[in-house]
Amino acid sequence: MSQTKYCRYMNEVARRREPSLLRELFSMQVEAPDDAVFLMAGMPSPDTFPLVEGSLTLRDGRTLTLSPKKMVDCLQYGPTPGYPPLLKQLKDLTKRLHGPPTWQDSEVVVTTGSQSGLLMAMEMMMSPNDYVIIEEPCYTGAISILAPYSPRYLPVKTDSEGMIPGSLEAALSRWRPQDAEDAHSDIPKFIYTIPTACNPTGAVTSEKRRREIYKIACEYNLLILEDDPYYFLQFMDEENFPPSYLKLDTEGRVLRFDSFSKIIAAGLRVGWVTGPQPLIRKISLHKGASVISSASMSQVVVSELLEMWGDEGLKNHVREVRLFYRSQRDAMLLAAERHLSGLCEWSAPAGGMFLWIKAGCISDTWSMVLERAMKKKVMVVPGHGFLTDSAKACQYLRLSFSANTPLNMEKGLCSLAQLIREEIELQNTHQLLQKKG
Repeated sequence: MSQTKYCRYMNEVARRREPSLLRELFSMQVEAPDDAVFLMAGMPSPDTFPLVEGSLTLRDGRTLTLSPKKMVDCLQYGPTPGYPPLLKQLKDLTKRLHGPPTWQDSEVVVTTGSQSGLLMAMEMMMSPNDYVIIEEPCYTGAISILAPYSPRYLPVKTDSEGMIPGSLEAALSRWRPQDAEDAHSDIPKFIYTIPTACNPTGAVTSEKRRREIYKIACEYNLLILEDDPYYFLQFMDEENFPPSYLKLDTEGRVLRFDSFSKIIAAGLRVGWVTGPQPLIRKISLHKGASVISSASMSQVVVSELLEMWGDEGLKNHVREVRLFYRSQRDAMLLAAERHLSGLCEWSAPAGGMFLWIKAGCISDTWSMVLERAMKKKVMVVPGHGFLTDSAKACQYLRLSFSANTPLNMEKGLCSLAQLIREEIELQNTHQLLQKKG
């Protein structure tokens, strides 16, 4: 697509974004020779920084050392697109993992976790009352970003294989593909999805469905927002991972959101967005005008860690993390089988950190969780938060197995089973009283 065609996806605010002169000059400074003299930037003097050097101890006993020069990088303003060594590493990693067909026309920007990248992308595209195609159940963080725009949701059904292409076609059936060429049409601009270990269901969209969904996106000229923070947490060997939408993207219509939160450290808040240059450029302009740059120390620490590990070290670390969460998943499934059989229904999550269960004997889980769960010393998330219409009754619950011990899972699910049984009795009593009344 040409830059002109990408204008279809941008709202008026995004179209009016222009580069900051100082940010543009600062990007030139990064590439300047060492003996160049710059008298322009309002950067604090490193001589005033209270920290000089540091070291971090890894789990394997090795030490990651931050030299005085690296510490200056940690404490100084950085380029808006990202710390240059890290940016190169992320580009190399993305190219190796996904091999985007339109890589020559793509760009990468570091973000403060993938959430900030998602926010900037959606704020680049959304206008009040826009139609939005979104899988359901859906990540609550995406709904929170979209809610202020009062969107007209077109929820697409999902199952254990992820988004259902037939449901997507049904959601788009009110438009013709050529409507995307009409500047006055209200046809949606994008599809939002977590195709890998979806939060909350844990489903991984199959390769067959991904290809079908990408074909539909091409037909209706839609972008795909591929939110993929759980990419590395698929409970299968890496060679069996389905291809990402970015890997399938022959037309430059995928914005991909990645994160180190699930595999290195959530508190470092390091993510990155990959996509067509015109769109990444607008996201970078938004970032430069809001936070200027992502936290330099976080970026330097991640970059130095990746440098220490190398490709093989990163693969080994990710493999260990994946095996840990798979064992956590298995422990949760055992506890669910022991305590929730006959009370609830579920599918084994193919990745991620969550078990999505249906308490079919209960008409709505909201009051059970919010009013009575803590009395049983257990807390879960009612499914309402993952629906585009949170006022609707919902029989689902999300349980997290990421940070609990198998013993606590047993204890928690035993308490949850008691809670559900009591809720069924309460519901039956209420229904009986209604009949008598």
